[in-house]
Amino acid sequence: MSRLVALLLACSWTLSVLAAQTFAPPPRVEREFRGAWVATVDNIDWPSKPGLSTAAARDELDAVVARASQLRLNALLFQVRPAADAMYESRLEPWSMWLTGVQGKAPQPAWDPLAHLIVTAHRAGIEVHAWFNPYRARHPASQGPLAATHVANKLPGTCVTFGKYLWMDPGQPLAARWSLDVIADVVARYDIDGVHLDDYFYPYPEKGVVFADDASFRDYQRQGGKLLRDDWRRRNIDDFVYRLATETHAKKPWVKVGISPFGIARRGQPANIQAGIDQFADLYADVVKWQTSGWLDYLSPQLYWPIDQKAQSFAILLPWWLSQNKKQRFLWPGINPGRALQGKAPWRPDELAQQIELIRTQDRAPGHIHFSFKALRSDAPNVGGALRQRVYPAPALVPAATWLPGTAPPTPTAQVQRTDAGLAVSWTPATTARWHAVQAIVERKWRTIAVVGGDTGSTVVPGSAQAIALTAVGNTGLASEPRLLTPPR
Repeated sequence: MSRLVALLLACSWTLSVLAAQTFAPPPRVEREFRGAWVATVDNIDWPSKPGLSTAAARDELDAVVARASQLRLNALLFQVRPAADAMYESRLEPWSMWLTGVQGKAPQPAWDPLAHLIVTAHRAGIEVHAWFNPYRARHPASQGPLAATHVANKLPGTCVTFGKYLWMDPGQPLAARWSLDVIADVVARYDIDGVHLDDYFYPYPEKGVVFADDASFRDYQRQGGKLLRDDWRRRNIDDFVYRLATETHAKKPWVKVGISPFGIARRGQPANIQAGIDQFADLYADVVKWQTSGWLDYLSPQLYWPIDQKAQSFAILLPWWLSQNKKQRFLWPGINPGRALQGKAPWRPDELAQQIELIRTQDRAPGHIHFSFKALRSDAPNVGGALRQRVYPAPALVPAATWLPGTAPPTPTAQVQRTDAGLAVSWTPATTARWHAVQAIVERKWRTIAVVGGDTGSTVVPGSAQAIALTAVGNTGLASEPRLLTPPR
């Protein structure tokens, strides 16, 4: 060890001791999951249109991260597979037409949106969850022919037509294995923080349209299956969800697995919720079973209704879902800033902030996900303005998934120097640190200044700070003891 390094370490230790003697220790950094869905299907959120140049598409994705950081979000759920296609470089499925304009056409110059997002988001202290649609094979908004590498061409017997959609049949074992392999490939090759599925398992019902799974059901019966068709369909989805969680955690135990189901489990649960899709009967998704069995690390029921809507009240559905969380996993509801932005009755003027406050007061490890990112671009006082100014006054860490295997990183070694820009805090990143949280005493109060990527190595805090605390956080959320620093005079 050089004399200079030894001197810096000694100074860091001395400053830490002085800080501990002079100031009370910092409070724990606030924990809350603040996510947003970034939908790529039909170019809802990104990119703005198909066929953008690589530079333009990349700039738009960077703007998503910049806006998320400005709002103090800490997670982006990025739709990497909208319809058996890819928003990343896949060896299994074709490039999405919503990226390049033609399914199967690679972007030129070459780039990988998922890989790029992971780097830029992590640098800003933002988790990236890869969002997959498990069974939709073609969307009505798709243009042009299917690529030769599309599942409908590689495994034609796995797909059926449903209205204007093409759908992979969950009753076909090859279809389930195909989707699981696609997800496993992303888990293995990308440094994601979560695997996320939406609510499309069997398709939403359409009047006069029957899901054409006669062939796969007959195969099941010929093999001795005794279940009725509805129960068989639910078992198909149960098996898929269980295998997804098991296989993901076998590859990377720290990667969280989450699903965003429709917001009503069954009509009549709770008793005064009598309108809406019954996902148990209509979508063949036994979500409460997944939740009470502890298969998932988080569940995000889509509670897109206002507090005052009696048929589907946010204020009634939220505690009901929380009451089903027997295994004490995460329950992070989906909320809808788009409808809040429109502000039509019965939406309250401050609906978004009030829903988030209800979640915070009722949940031990609060969180929520905004659908979708497009609405968050608005700085209207009831959406982006409220989030920046009142709802998210400081950065927050994602709650720790204590049931996943992991250990807290060691307390970081750090230094602080006074510069023209403020107080420059630098540290030596530990290999087990996913994030670093920086707190400082400003105006006689501890405040969280930043959460940044584990390998970032430095940040700047206000020059008026009287003390600084640096905490390292592992990839399951477990945190070190803080390193306390006193700024030089």
